[in-house]
Amino acid sequence: MSQTFPKPNLTPLSFQRIETEHQIRRAEEFYNNLNRRRTVRDFSDEEIPLEIIEKAILTAGTAPSGANMQPWRFVVVRDKETKRRIREAAEREEYESYHGRMSEKWLRRLATLGTDEHKPFLEIAPFLIVVFRINSITEDGETEPTYYSQESVGIAVGMLLAALHNAGLATLTHTPSPMKFLQEILKRPKTEIPFVLIPVGYPATDAKVPDIRRKSLSEIMQIV
Repeated sequence: MSQTFPKPNLTPLSFQRIETEHQIRRAEEFYNNLNRRRTVRDFSDEEIPLEIIEKAILTAGTAPSGANMQPWRFVVVRDKETKRRIREAAEREEYESYHGRMSEKWLRRLATLGTDEHKPFLEIAPFLIVVFRINSITEDGETEPTYYSQESVGIAVGMLLAALHNAGLATLTHTPSPMKFLQEILKRPKTEIPFVLIPVGYPATDAKVPDIRRKSLSEIMQIV
């Protein structure tokens, strides 16, 4: 027996063509801006407008997603006590990682970046954005998995980082493993899986970052 599916609801595309010269200039400007983005671990506690966070999350929410299920949840944390609890739980997991879970090769890589199990930025940064991946939804009493949710949320997080940097803020992608404690502290349902924890704010005036080199175009692109 053939099944009847709903017909697509299509609307005209709103698309504005840009002259080639302008395209190239915009692409160059965007690259130059994003090339200044760095992962920051030394934050100022200076307050930032919530509106910037909201607009950045709205931007992330424009990301493409499998079957348009938009399987993401962005939990914004600014309560000091909640940040303290998150820091304590994260440092417990990170201690175990740095003292047994991680391989020697992994630790050697991290040593050049100056990281360890201490995460004071989780309390200092004015905002934490905890991104959750929604792995299933329930509609009309029926549960359905989200499709390509890992890829979809990853794209949204990239757009979130770009939006926050574009607004003049510093970020850090933090993934203490395992991250189940975020689900518990923030009282999220089991269908929402912690994906990444992002402190957001201004960098401290004395902030330092590792002296790294980004791969060249020839190292990351191939034309066939």
